[in-house]
Amino acid sequence: QVQLVDSGGGLVQAGGSLRLSCVASGRLFSTYRMGWFRQGPGKEREFVAAITAGGTTTYYADSVKGRFTISRDNAKNMVYLQMNSLRPLDTALYYCAGVRLGYGLADVTLEKGYRFWGQGTQVTVSS
Repeated sequence: QVQLVDSGGGLVQAGGSLRLSCVASGRLFSTYRMGWFRQGPGKEREFVAAITAGGTTTYYADSVKGRFTISRDNAKNMVYLQMNSLRPLDTALYYCAGVRLGYGLADVTLEKGYRFWGQGTQVTVSS
């Protein structure tokens, strides 16, 4: 069992940057695939980015590719989402999510493929 606490959200102007952080409690963090999802106003939750347990492979939604970077530090039980060139459409509640190897789905973009979720951190981008 792992608990996730995400942080780092805030209010930023369009074109600005933010870095979200997610800290995981518990053991064996290095065996968890991690992801970031977001839910904008009136929208369903959507995939943003994911990273494999060892950090060697990353995945991105087309809408954030080239602007966002997911990374992790397994020694610190941390996963990050660096967000650059932010746009008003990036306004959303951002969640980190995790699943232990062998328990997820092949498709890293599916919500149901993650077992553990953070509480969410709000990102608001003003125009």
